[in-house]
Amino acid sequence: MERSLSEDCSRNPHRLSARGKIISFDCKRASATRDSERSELIFRSLSFAREANAFVKADDGAAVVAAGKRSARVDIVACECAANVATRVRAPCVLVTRKSASGASFHYSLLALSGSGRLETCVQFKLPYEMRENVSILRGPTVAWSHAGGVFHASPRTAEVRRTPLELSHCVIGELPLHEDQVFVLGLPAHPGRCPGGARAAGCFVESAQVFDGSVIMPHQYVGITRCVLALSADKVDGVLKSAVVAATSNRQLVSFENGAVKEACQLPFDRPELIQLVNAGRHGCLFVVSFHQGHVCALWKDTFQIASRWSGVTSVHVEDFLGCGTDQMLLVFEDGGVTEQPMRRFLLTDLCGISYSRGQDSGAPRTPPPPPENDLLTLRALESRLQSGLTVLQELRAEMRVKDRVLQQSIRALTDAVSEEKTPLTRHEQEGLIALWEEEEEDDDESKDEKMPDMPAVSSKPQVDKLWHRVAEERLVVGVILSTDSSTPVASVSLSILTETGQGSTPAVIEAQSQVFCLPAPCSSSTYTFLEPAAKRSKQHLAGRADELNACRLAVTAVTRLTPLLNSGCAKCRVMLHYVQGRDAFAVVSNPTPVVVHCGDVALDINHNFQTRLLIKPELQTDDTEEDFLSLMALRDQRVFRIHSPDHSLDDIDGWIQKIAGCRRIEVSPQYLLLNSSGPSALMLLHWHQMSPFQGELSVHSSSQLQALQLLDSLLAHLPACCSIQSVKGTRGQGAAQILSLALEKELVSLRDGVSLLLKSLGHGETPQPGSVEELQRRREAFQGDVERSKTRLSPLVDVGRYRELTRRMSKVQLDTDLAAFLNTNN
Repeated sequence: MERSLSEDCSRNPHRLSARGKIISFDCKRASATRDSERSELIFRSLSFAREANAFVKADDGAAVVAAGKRSARVDIVACECAANVATRVRAPCVLVTRKSASGASFHYSLLALSGSGRLETCVQFKLPYEMRENVSILRGPTVAWSHAGGVFHASPRTAEVRRTPLELSHCVIGELPLHEDQVFVLGLPAHPGRCPGGARAAGCFVESAQVFDGSVIMPHQYVGITRCVLALSADKVDGVLKSAVVAATSNRQLVSFENGAVKEACQLPFDRPELIQLVNAGRHGCLFVVSFHQGHVCALWKDTFQIASRWSGVTSVHVEDFLGCGTDQMLLVFEDGGVTEQPMRRFLLTDLCGISYSRGQDSGAPRTPPPPPENDLLTLRALESRLQSGLTVLQELRAEMRVKDRVLQQSIRALTDAVSEEKTPLTRHEQEGLIALWEEEEEDDDESKDEKMPDMPAVSSKPQVDKLWHRVAEERLVVGVILSTDSSTPVASVSLSILTETGQGSTPAVIEAQSQVFCLPAPCSSSTYTFLEPAAKRSKQHLAGRADELNACRLAVTAVTRLTPLLNSGCAKCRVMLHYVQGRDAFAVVSNPTPVVVHCGDVALDINHNFQTRLLIKPELQTDDTEEDFLSLMALRDQRVFRIHSPDHSLDDIDGWIQKIAGCRRIEVSPQYLLLNSSGPSALMLLHWHQMSPFQGELSVHSSSQLQALQLLDSLLAHLPACCSIQSVKGTRGQGAAQILSLALEKELVSLRDGVSLLLKSLGHGETPQPGSVEELQRRREAFQGDVERSKTRLSPLVDVGRYRELTRRMSKVQLDTDLAAFLNTNN
């Protein structure tokens, strides 16, 4: 008997998947007594055993569905898993039929397999015809089918056969994930005039017989060619049905619909689709599995709508968590090609994401082994690193708590001693670590301040990275840092570099980038953008402040690179490195460079970042994000500076003319700049007008298009008098070298002036007579007369040879720095 059962299951398989198992059904006729026969419905439950790589029997059973002297043949119509409304549990259901003795009617029975392994009858009904079209077992459990232009259904709730109020020429039956009215019918009405509103596609909920416009699910053009449908989501918002469905058409297309509109489509490799199933592979994504007539199957990725794989010779496809790992796998059962005692001799169990078990079939991929040891090692290393970092933070917190406890204890002891008028004994270590909490009042005498100034502690001259930010725009990545530096020991040659890592333990690769430096105002300053003042021009009032406020300066350093190399490298994070050269003076770096490299941090690529939204919508905002957007825009745009000269007319009205341009608004984070937004981010321009004199000024135009700048100049020329001339000058890219040259020239002049003054003061004229004496008056007269004679003959005063040589040596060194700075400025 066991052999015949296996043979029957192989010849006519009726299988479904439920609770992580495969359940097969079959009908068998057996002799009960000599004069009677009976028909039995036999089921077998199979579970997958990983060790044996096979499906083994987990349970079996049988139920008598017909008995008598001449028992009619019992056939299985369909089997499917459906939710029971009464118990709210999904159970395997099977629909069987037997023909009456006269052949005039067909008796149908819907049976459900309970958790205890018993077959229970849900509903029975009789039809004068045989079911052949669109037979489905859905929620209820409900049996729905179509016949002669009508759609019929029967369920335990109705206890009879009912017909939907629509007469359809073509229909599909599906199930929406709603709280109520889940089973629906969608089709083309045979009489469109009878549909509500004259809809060309009609839909009807089977349970409530409510008719609705079918175009809310899919356009009527697709209803007539749809062969099967799968609902992904559905909801009713203010009485309107919102849904997302996938349908397979007779035109070999898989189409995605959202709220009745086509969202995406792809071509299918086979004809006559019959069923669509969804495979949830967890973090790897989801797959659509489409079954076709004659045993063809294909799988498509849900996100990309691209075909992942295809198979032929498949008898059934099942989606379930057969391995008990929390994600779905699809089971493809192939034709055996002969009779065998073992059911499901050829199958493929896979999710196309690493899991693959096969038997008697080349899966194209090996069975999923345990996780590789190197993956475990990497995971352990990552966890160990996180644990070590957490321990470090914990140790720092504990050390800080110990310091706070010690300070509190010492404070309490000192307070107690003060109350009791006792002197607190301090160790030498404690005395050295004392810090004044307030400063005593000092006399406002300039001489005392000058004497105490050299004793003030030195300020750290290393630039401090205050903030790291980045933006993605126009297929380019902008990375920037905000630095706080001390201009008394300024930095030069400041730039940023971007590094990427191509793999584990590999050497970081340097991405080609263009770097720029912008000088920002100090947080307490009211100006917007300024340059560093030379040391000779610094006022003495700054020296009277505190040591940590001396010559404070903020710099913004940006780097711009193309986004394509980063995306091609597959790098999600980039390292940002700061490069600068530090010396005693801004121009001294050209002779004694000291290169320094600082790791600023890492940035993660985010191509979905909405660039410059805040700056475009509200340029009047004064936030850090708006300032970063402004600096990114400055870095992305090419600067062109035009000098305007008007010999006969003043240029006072140019600033007003610029502000009157349509779409031109002032940027509050830098009020001297105006933002011109003509048509989108690519057409943004920044304008800055600097009037040097009433008849001369410079117009800075930051734009990505030379044509835009020329169009602006053409409009400006139409506004200016005919006598005005416009000359293009060098932009800000040469200002770094020009600033070094100007500082070098200034130091050369200051050094020459100070050196000559000291040299002349060191001149001696013998013994100094008593003030007010005749000898003093006579000496001054002779010195004055000598100076007059030397001036007439253009002779230089006589000085000490050693001091003169020292002055010449120092001036030669300063002039070398000036010559090199001039060379760099010329070749920039």
